[in-house]
Amino acid sequence: MPTGRYLLHDPYDGAPLGQEHFQCAPGPSGWRYVSQLLTPEGDHRGSVDVTLDALGRPLRVELHAGGWQVRGAALDGVTWVRTDPTGTHATEGNVQAHALTGDSPAFLIATARLLRPELSAAPVRVRLVAFTDPVLAPLTVDRTWALVGRDTHTTDTGPLVVDEYRVTDLDTGEQHTVHLAGDVVLSAPGVELDDLQSPPSAFTDGGA
Repeated sequence: MPTGRYLLHDPYDGAPLGQEHFQCAPGPSGWRYVSQLLTPEGDHRGSVDVTLDALGRPLRVELHAGGWQVRGAALDGVTWVRTDPTGTHATEGNVQAHALTGDSPAFLIATARLLRPELSAAPVRVRLVAFTDPVLAPLTVDRTWALVGRDTHTTDTGPLVVDEYRVTDLDTGEQHTVHLAGDVVLSAPGVELDDLQSPPSAFTDGGA
């Protein structure tokens, strides 16, 4: 079970945004990721809980940030309930999309597990509903993922396969690169793997 810490920063100016302490592992349903978010000063600021089925579809997603809460899943597209900080109002939403996404590195793994693009094949298009800090407001985004490289590195615990993905935002044309080793993000915009206490779990089909 990979356990570790990501350092988060603004991908544009490098300003520190805090830390994400995570655990993730394959499970009976597919894959689960849980984490606690901290401010740069070390104060608690939220949490992430993502459970996927064997095909990478979101069975359950629960996010907390700034007092806001979102619970969602793949149901008639994707469906969610968003609750305000007072807990007195809740709004429901539904969009014909493939999955949910957000600021957490968990969603990079989740999207890769859902799409599983083939090496050097055409980019795979995906529609996602994004929930981002500080208020977890929903935003529908269209992106493509392409698997553009794969390298194998020798380690003390065996070969480590690292996949390189090119992600394109179809609304803005912005592109960035994501490096994944199994269910761990090695590098991505705004994400730095600072500590890893056990080897990554490999994808069960077509991934690293």
